[in-house]
Amino acid sequence: MSELRHFVDLWALSSADLRAILDDAHRRKAARAGWTQGRVDADAPAAGRTLAMIFERNSTRTRFSFDAAIRQLGGASIISTSADMQLGRGETIEDTARVLSRMVDAIMLRAERHETVEALARVATVPVINGLTPRSHPCQILADLMAFEAARGPVAGKTIAWVGDGNNVCASYLHAAGKLGFNLNIASPAEYSPLHLDLARAVEAGGKVMLTDNPRKAVEGADCVVADTWVSMGDTDYDERLETLGPYQVNEDLMAGAAPDAVFLHCLPAHRGEEVTDEVLDGPQSLVWDAAENRIHAQKSILAWCFGAI
Repeated sequence: MSELRHFVDLWALSSADLRAILDDAHRRKAARAGWTQGRVDADAPAAGRTLAMIFERNSTRTRFSFDAAIRQLGGASIISTSADMQLGRGETIEDTARVLSRMVDAIMLRAERHETVEALARVATVPVINGLTPRSHPCQILADLMAFEAARGPVAGKTIAWVGDGNNVCASYLHAAGKLGFNLNIASPAEYSPLHLDLARAVEAGGKVMLTDNPRKAVEGADCVVADTWVSMGDTDYDERLETLGPYQVNEDLMAGAAPDAVFLHCLPAHRGEEVTDEVLDGPQSLVWDAAENRIHAQKSILAWCFGAI
């Protein structure tokens, strides 16, 4: 492969590459119908390759899905927390990149700081994948969009409503909107609005974005409503967030304002009774569990793209 491909932020990828990754993920999932989870894909594009996974933050879906993904592609994984490594004793991320690039074929990092993933990608000579940072969560959005498209068809031209904190997941939706041609309505209080840089990137890519502090306005006629936890790892203003974001809860009343066939998505873990009610999370409009499963398939296609197989 002549070109080194990193998967750090969706705004850095072309529309064609994002669409190709999504289409490949749909195909891979369909091809595995009825298979056991441990069976290797027929083309095995990661055969002979090893993925290093480094976790600075706790993880359920990212850890299990990436491990399953590389195995289903025919490869292997090495998993570590930063505390288990010399990173936890002061070795720089740049030196870590130099060492691991000689030992593995790709690196996935779930980081406390976005700058850590960026620094890793600048120095590494193998593909680097952003497994989550406080600034973005690109893998999750592809899994969400897979679930949406399986239920409602191509996302282009559809309207997605984000309700709540304008956090890292919201940022990745902004990065994807213009690239994939969907409308994005964001309802957030001023204190927790998305970063201006992410809004600017969406507009620059041709995204049609509406920003409001009124959740009912955001969901009006929307094809999909998305929420996320109001308090992320590292946030210290728990009580303030719950008080300010209380009116942004996604419940049956709010969902009734969306399109009749609207679906609901949430990246998990969910704080039931805070940002979403049980009735919505477990209800017939919820695609949350499909999206969680899709993390495996989306990340398989991200890895295949990184390895030049797409």
